[in-house]
Amino acid sequence: MLFDSHAHVDSERFEGEREEIIERAKAAGVSLIMNPGASYESSVKAAELSEQYDMLYAAVGIHPHDADSVDDMMLSLIKALARKKKVMAIGEIGLDYHYDYSPRGVQKKVFIDQIRLAKSLKLPIIIHDREANDDVMRILKEEEAFETGVVLHCFSGSAELARQYVKLGAYISIAGPLTFKNNRKTVEVVEVVPIDRLFVETDSPFLTPVPYRGKRNEPAYVQHVADKIAEIKGLTFKEVADTTRENACRFFNIKLD
Repeated sequence: MLFDSHAHVDSERFEGEREEIIERAKAAGVSLIMNPGASYESSVKAAELSEQYDMLYAAVGIHPHDADSVDDMMLSLIKALARKKKVMAIGEIGLDYHYDYSPRGVQKKVFIDQIRLAKSLKLPIIIHDREANDDVMRILKEEEAFETGVVLHCFSGSAELARQYVKLGAYISIAGPLTFKNNRKTVEVVEVVPIDRLFVETDSPFLTPVPYRGKRNEPAYVQHVADKIAEIKGLTFKEVADTTRENACRFFNIKLD
C-alpha cells in the first residue's frame, strides 16, 4: 500500500470532487495521505479534512510565499492547530528564492520561528526549498532541526546534496518530475539515496507525473512515482510502496495497522 506523503487535498482545485478523488486514491492502492498546510487558512482546512477522512493526516505551517503575513499571533494560531490529534508535522515551511514573493530576510525569520515551534512540540518538519539550498541547509544545521525530523519535500537538488541530507538523518521525498523524460538529476538522486530514506508524493494538484503530465495531479497518481523508483533501483513495486510507506509512517509517528 502507498503513502502519498505530500498532497494538497485541501486545494480549491479539488472542491466538489474531493470524495471521488479520495476514492480513486484508495482504488490505486493509496492507504494514507499527508495534507500539508501552506497558509493559516489551508492549515485549518487540512486539519479539518484529517478529521473527516481516516486515511488523511495533516501538517500545519506557513509557506515562504506567505512569510510576510506572519506575526506572533499567527504563530500562536499555528501552534494551537498543531496540537490537534491528526496533525503530525509542521509544514510546508522553508525558503523560496525563485519567486521571492516575501523578502528573503522575512522568509528566513519565519522559517526559523517555525523550526523552533516544531522543536518545542517535538514534531518533524516538511521543507520547501526552491533555489535556496545553501540557506536552507545552514538554517537547519544552526537550528539543530534534524533532532526532531526533516523531510525535503519534492526534492529538486543534486545527488550530492541528497547524500549530505541523508547523512544528517533527513528523508528525501520524490514527486512527479522523476518521471519526466529529461530529468536525469532526480534519477541520480534516487540512484544514490537508500530506499529506507525515500518517500513518494504527488504534491497534487501540481507536478503531475507521466503519463498524465499536463493534467491536474491527484493522489492516485503517486503509483507512477513509486513505479519509476522501482525501475531505477531494481526493486519490485511492492517493495518500494511498502518501504516508503513504512518510512513516512515512522517519520510522522503514524502507527501502522
